[in-house]
Amino acid sequence: MAPPRSVRKSRISFTDVLLVRLVNALSIATFFQPDEYFQSLEPAWNLAFGSDSGSWLTWEWHYQLRSSLHPILFAIPYMLVDYLARLLEPFGLPAALRSSMLLAAPAVLQGFIAALGDWYTFKLASNIYGQDSLNANVALMLQLVSPWQWYCASRTFSNSLEATITTMALGFWPWPLLGAATTTKENPKPLDPLRQSGVISRLRVCLCLAALAVVLRPTNVLIWATVACLTITRPFFRGPSPLSLSTISVLIREAILCGSVVLGLSLLADRAYFGFWTLPAHNWLNFNITKSLAVFYGSNPWHYYILQGIPLLCTTILPFVLPALIRPQTKGTAELENTHRTLAAAVLVTVTTLSLISHKEVRFIYPLLPIFSVLAAPCATSFFTTPPKAGAPKGAAASKRQVRNKGYLVAGLAVNCLLAGYLSYFHQGAPIQVLSFLRQDYERIHAPSSRTATAAAADSNRSEELFALFLMPCHSTPWRSHLVHANLHAYALTCDPPLHTQPNTVERDTYRDEADRFYDEPVGFLQRELFSATPPPAPPASVVPGGRSPNAVPGMLNPPRYIVGFEGVEAHLRDFLTTTEEGRAMGLRLRPVWRGFNGLFHEDWRRAGNIVVWDTGIFPDAPDVSA
Repeated sequence: MAPPRSVRKSRISFTDVLLVRLVNALSIATFFQPDEYFQSLEPAWNLAFGSDSGSWLTWEWHYQLRSSLHPILFAIPYMLVDYLARLLEPFGLPAALRSSMLLAAPAVLQGFIAALGDWYTFKLASNIYGQDSLNANVALMLQLVSPWQWYCASRTFSNSLEATITTMALGFWPWPLLGAATTTKENPKPLDPLRQSGVISRLRVCLCLAALAVVLRPTNVLIWATVACLTITRPFFRGPSPLSLSTISVLIREAILCGSVVLGLSLLADRAYFGFWTLPAHNWLNFNITKSLAVFYGSNPWHYYILQGIPLLCTTILPFVLPALIRPQTKGTAELENTHRTLAAAVLVTVTTLSLISHKEVRFIYPLLPIFSVLAAPCATSFFTTPPKAGAPKGAAASKRQVRNKGYLVAGLAVNCLLAGYLSYFHQGAPIQVLSFLRQDYERIHAPSSRTATAAAADSNRSEELFALFLMPCHSTPWRSHLVHANLHAYALTCDPPLHTQPNTVERDTYRDEADRFYDEPVGFLQRELFSATPPPAPPASVVPGGRSPNAVPGMLNPPRYIVGFEGVEAHLRDFLTTTEEGRAMGLRLRPVWRGFNGLFHEDWRRAGNIVVWDTGIFPDAPDVSA
């Protein structure tokens, strides 16, 4: 590894990193992907507040494809905030303040998780390059200024948690196992790296964290299978192996014990959450690989991760990452060189294997970003700093590194700030803002202090009120985690996959979900499936209903207070209301009351343009505003 050097106190503390990530988490104001909410916050909300809370459990939770550990983690802050709100309720806690607290609670927890990921990237780099070395500090800086990290680290994706846990586990891994065997005159046998003080304890922490990452995301096993195999087999490694048969047996023993403990706890948690014994990792593999249902959510070419995924993940550090992957570190100790080769191999194995799966997303390789930062650090350090001059007196200016290539440095930071700023605060901000509008308007209408006698009487019937109808691609916005109020009833189009079909069948190939059918024929869909005089045929038994309000029955919807959609659907809405018998009978008069900017570009044509909220004119207490 790195040669011994004096250890000085780091200029950056974990508290500094935590403050950065808390600001990041609490300020981010855009929508990225539905899984941020529907694979974590929605099931957490359901766990914290019950099945009558209006949470939306997608089909994956009905078929036990996800580990319950992730939503259980976020149910804790929800419960704590709810308990605090109940204590403050006698003192007149405003509903809006309670809502804000519930929105902030998971963000604070995710900010802490993100900070741990950054800090253990620094710890991992310190283990490799030396405690508080310049390379370790540069690796931390690369994490902190990464636009992808700013955009995604504070989001409640399981990938974000997986990335942090993976980085922590790598930070605890005993990297001297990859070094060359060392002997002494007194003991000609190679020293066992596991016999050093505290190493076994660190190994157990590492293996427990690694097992947890695999439980959360089964594909994480690719990283650890690579590290384990190369540690034992050492192909193309420098120096003789320090591992004896007893060392290998200890590694296997600890892996089995730690893996069994984590798997056992996961099984118990899933048993408590789902109500019966199940193994989500097996179900995930069965549905996504065996039944090929992942393809339903899109497929990408085999080179997606190479030409798009890694460049998007690395952005401006890509020129420093590629040399480290193609030609890992060869200067330094055997341990340093072998560690670089192992990390590079973990990247290559993960990317190659995931490239064989049709459905690809950048966040699926998110756990590799800390590895990229660590591998890129030496190259970035040498590019942006001058080496100290040999023979210069210690403490003199010539003995210290000086910053160079400042133009490139400023340009790179500017690009990172531009990307992170636009994506985090402007691109697709409307899906978040529109739910704030609906929630605040609901609080305005149903706040006890603002109710007239007539409104209070009408409020007793609000269980029948369809507050909002979302006519947009499925999961285009968060749900109960941002709507908050259980009585704020809403209906949104679903996109459940064809669970009742088999791969490579005509039924599978021609299947159209609810959102597809709406965009195929908007007026006909509204006429036949949402506001029909007779309910449509029942869906197949294996189709899972969404988390929509119990009274919102497809085909028999009550007239909504608001209709929410992208601006392109307005013409179809007016066509339905003026040209069909069902539409004219509803007597709706559309009036835009809110409009939100949704970005400069979109991959999905259905999401083009602003998001608009139309008041339907059937309630007298609509907001006195216009879009």
